[in-house]
Amino acid sequence: MRAAALHSAAGALLLTALAAVPAGGVPGPAAQRSPASGVALAAARAAAKGVVFGACAEAEELPAAMQCGTVAVPLDYARPDGKQIKLTVSRVQATHRDPHNSKHRVPRQGALVFNPGGPGGSGLYFPLIGLLPEWKRIGAAYDLVGYDPRGVGRSAPLSCQDPKRFFKGPSPAPTHPSQSYKRERIAQAKAYAQGCAKRAGGALRHYNSLNNARDLDVLRAALGEERLTFMGASYGTYFGALYATLFPSHVRRMVFDAAVNPDPAQIWYRNNLDQSMAFESRWTDFREWIAAHDDVYGLGDTAEEVLFSYERARARLAAEPAGGKVGPGQLQGAFLQAGYYDDYWPARAQALSEYLKGDPKQLIAQAGPVQGAAAEAENANAVYTAVECNDASWPTDWKVWDRDNTRLARVAPFETWDNVWANLPCAYWPAPRQRPLDVRTGPGELPPTLILAAERDAAAPYDGALEMHRRLSGSVLVTERDAGTHGIAGGPNRCVNGHLEAYLLEGRLPARRSACAAHPEPKPLASR
Repeated sequence: MRAAALHSAAGALLLTALAAVPAGGVPGPAAQRSPASGVALAAARAAAKGVVFGACAEAEELPAAMQCGTVAVPLDYARPDGKQIKLTVSRVQATHRDPHNSKHRVPRQGALVFNPGGPGGSGLYFPLIGLLPEWKRIGAAYDLVGYDPRGVGRSAPLSCQDPKRFFKGPSPAPTHPSQSYKRERIAQAKAYAQGCAKRAGGALRHYNSLNNARDLDVLRAALGEERLTFMGASYGTYFGALYATLFPSHVRRMVFDAAVNPDPAQIWYRNNLDQSMAFESRWTDFREWIAAHDDVYGLGDTAEEVLFSYERARARLAAEPAGGKVGPGQLQGAFLQAGYYDDYWPARAQALSEYLKGDPKQLIAQAGPVQGAAAEAENANAVYTAVECNDASWPTDWKVWDRDNTRLARVAPFETWDNVWANLPCAYWPAPRQRPLDVRTGPGELPPTLILAAERDAAAPYDGALEMHRRLSGSVLVTERDAGTHGIAGGPNRCVNGHLEAYLLEGRLPARRSACAAHPEPKPLASR
């Protein structure tokens, strides 16, 4: 059900009155409300308080222009006077400098809030993107604002296990696992779910996408923005779409980059099945690229021969892990990154080539676990798991998972089972599940929005962008043809960036369906 919006002058007066009510000032201990009224109350308080920006923690490693602050949000919007958590927010103010005309002062258009996805991704360092040439025009007109969503990083961080136990290497990654291996992973999934419940307690249920969307409205109010300008990437497009559905009158402009499928029936079990299928296609793209540069890498001049080289490396690593810490699981993880971003293709191909020639150093450097990043990685995984498990119902019978993924692995073995193990705690999840909101806006309810998608994106398959486009009335879809990078805004494609700038800076959109040619493929690195 769509939350009621406060449109009228009377509604504005109500918000003003609510702003004067301090947290805990309503009679009764954490009195229960509807989440919609809880958001209105929290947003009014945030608008009254604002964000006090100052130096960021560990600021010695950040430019002086980067500022940080916090925004308080209710843990539970049904009890807005109960426990509050603080979201850490970052900002680089609009420069007002036109990179093409130093004499022209660019007027400020407000704050551009960004979320990088995940769930579990931190957007805290996003404002630094304004230093890149592709973002200078946008950074001239907007305060660039990032933040850690609830549970992430410095925003009431969530944890499900000791970070020291999170990175396990070397590890196997069977494409057709045995029954004994499956039993082992089931036991691990159950233990992980129990660990989340033990560490988070009753708060666990409140880490979900609907609350992420509600938090976004409180952040909007705290920034002093009457209407939100937002860019979400990957998972950020999903709760951005929830926001558009819940608060359409609060939207100024929204960019959905690498849009995920918001169909309630897809959240999240079926979306993960589709993702595994799409990664198989992208893995083929990568192997074909390596084969086209066989003169550099010597891994085979067909995709099938490159696969044989990869399997040789897997077998060798299973018998003797590289550096004692890189096994088949670490190899697969490193090459999965290349399925997200083709920038990784040259380095990964070089590492594989050198390893098979007897030099494992590059492979260890690229695929080995980084213990210094264990706490951050464990936190991101905990939030990912909690949000996806809380958002919707999942099959609770292992036989369903086994049946669906055994079939899928016959045609898409590259990522299928690793995707299962990442999500299997949801089969044994102890917290109550949400019912996914039906993302949908009618004509005139929402300002025009911009959806960006790469046609061969594996992490967010293209059908998701088409579905998002169908559900958000008045939206425009820009497709990068024959490309598969996960997230294309502000990247190497000038056509895509032209549409992004025209929309954010001028509110101008192309035709309802538009396309850009693919950005150039990466160039190979010479193997030593």
